Amino acid sequence: MADDYHYYEPSQGHGLTHDPFNAIVGPRPIGWISTRDETGRRNLAPDSFFNAFCYRPPIIGFASNGWKDTVGNIAKTGEFVWNLVVDSLAEKMNATSAAVSRDTDEFDLAGLLGLPGRRVRPDRVAGSPVHFECRLCEILQLKDAAQRPVETWMTFGEVVAVHIDRSLLVEGIYQTAAARPVLRAGGRGDYALIQPEAMFFMMRPG
Repeated sequence: MADDYHYYEPSQGHGLTHDPFNAIVGPRPIGWISTRDETGRRNLAPDSFFNAFCYRPPIIGFASNGWKDTVGNIAKTGEFVWNLVVDSLAEKMNATSAAVSRDTDEFDLAGLLGLPGRRVRPDRVAGSPVHFECRLCEILQLKDAAQRPVETWMTFGEVVAVHIDRSLLVEGIYQTAAARPVLRAGGRGDYALIQPEAMFFMMRPG
């Protein structure tokens, strides 16, 4: 029945203590993106609107609310690295979300070490078990239903190199839960941890 649902129209406000949108569309993978600017300065920041969009070639993307240093660096250099956030790195990832000056190195800020890329210049996060080295495909400014531009940019990158901790490969199959990935669950500070007991197996028909 209609009374069983809380109804709202986003343009008029949600009428709740906290906007539920991010919590409903979740948990979501975290786009922990490392870049360098045109002078070589490092940047590292998480985006909670992130996912994979294509198999061949593999393409990932993330949305940035506002034209931030991450997007600006990628627009100028055409390169970035995605780093998998796992439970042992959760607090350090959170530290890199701080609003700091452009000349601040978030690797240093969070006490993280960098590893060199093989195909791109940005550093990988040492301790993260998976890295995607990416080259820019395109950056799109999003529009609302009335085709008015909004202050959010979607960045898509082709994965040109992959690094996987060998301990996560069993008989050639990547073990998702063994990495203990952390996902953004919305709310004011809610996260989810994927563990082996959270997994189940179901074949698609056909």
